[in-house]
Amino acid sequence: MKLLMLGWELPPHNSGGLGVACFQMAKALADEGADIDFVLPYKADHSEADKFMNVISASDVPPAVDENGNYIAMGAYSGNCIWCGGDRKCRHARAYGKGFVAATHQYADKVENMVRHDNMQPSIIHAHDWLTMEAGVRAKSVTGSPLVVHVHATEFDRAGGHSGNPLIHDIEYFGMQAADRIFAVSQITKDIIVSNYGIPADKIEVVHNSIDPNELSHVSLETDNYLYIKKMQQLGYKIVVNIGRLTVQKGLSYLVEAAALAISKNPKLIFVISGSGELRDQLIELAADLGISDRVIFTGFIRGIRFRELYEIADMFVMPSISEPFGLTPLEAAYYDTAILLSKTCGVGEVLNNVLRFDYWDTRKLADQIVGVSLSPALHLSLVEGVKAEYLNCNWGDVARKLLGQYNRVIANHKRSRRSGHKKEVKSRG
Repeated sequence: MKLLMLGWELPPHNSGGLGVACFQMAKALADEGADIDFVLPYKADHSEADKFMNVISASDVPPAVDENGNYIAMGAYSGNCIWCGGDRKCRHARAYGKGFVAATHQYADKVENMVRHDNMQPSIIHAHDWLTMEAGVRAKSVTGSPLVVHVHATEFDRAGGHSGNPLIHDIEYFGMQAADRIFAVSQITKDIIVSNYGIPADKIEVVHNSIDPNELSHVSLETDNYLYIKKMQQLGYKIVVNIGRLTVQKGLSYLVEAAALAISKNPKLIFVISGSGELRDQLIELAADLGISDRVIFTGFIRGIRFRELYEIADMFVMPSISEPFGLTPLEAAYYDTAILLSKTCGVGEVLNNVLRFDYWDTRKLADQIVGVSLSPALHLSLVEGVKAEYLNCNWGDVARKLLGQYNRVIANHKRSRRSGHKKEVKSRG
């Protein structure tokens, strides 16, 4: 099966889970025999991805990075720039021309010209999120191939439950209306699509993300990373970790408030918040105002061994998101024998049951859960063993086989529809 896959980022040039999910999904599909052309908006070395698919650059623009060398996601994750809090025409956005939304139009132009010039005829077009929906619709128009749209998040999610950018709403609505089939990463996301966009439920298939344990590994060598945290852990402190983007969607202000309540009941707690985003300074100020700045550590954006080592250090992993369509990091944390605490709006809770749940705004309940796990070795062990057994049932191979089944269904329906349309056209001419 020939796939034209349209995505906005791939590792190592990713700033969140979208790129990771696209990489692992494509790899699993390739293992099942799919022939994939994956089109990115920028040009970079993707030697790992090139091993199993053909990565195509829609432009010669290199991946934009901030002052610390971290990839700028070009508007993939929030209504504003995740680095400076600016709008889609800030200095980071201008690196891609006239802004983030304009970059999606430019990408669509390139994709349309590419499929037209190269006379591409994919079996199916698979577009990931709002950033590539316009390109997917245009490619469908040129090739006549069916289009599936994969919704990893909606603008309602990115805006933290608020309305967000109306222009992006229009793009999402247009793309989902034009799609032959929609994939949603969770039932939560499907419900949002149905209620907020008016899309029929039977047009949407829930396809949960997964994990590849082979991509994770334990740190075998002693390092100088997190020396203070390790020392505190040796002194009996429990380490509570969050890894993600510091945006309104992630609900981290609630975590910091819960941290203050938890520390008042159990002083032997250290909170580690890892990631970059426009709320960084605000969260640091909040920790200071609450008098816990010595117990809340902000690491900034991390990759590689520091990323894995932080998972290993963690006693608990907390995801307090206001809106989280899925959430890969709790699955990764489960690999490292960590107790998981999730807000009720996290889609990953549809595949992980041995976790503690809370309403993202209920800081008292979250604090009580953190204290309870920190003071009860039996509860901690029960959560760790339970969630690990569940995560071992997750694999991208099952996801790929489900996707292939959906592709075949879409292709068959598309062929029937075209034959029916052709017969009606012949009759009208007669």
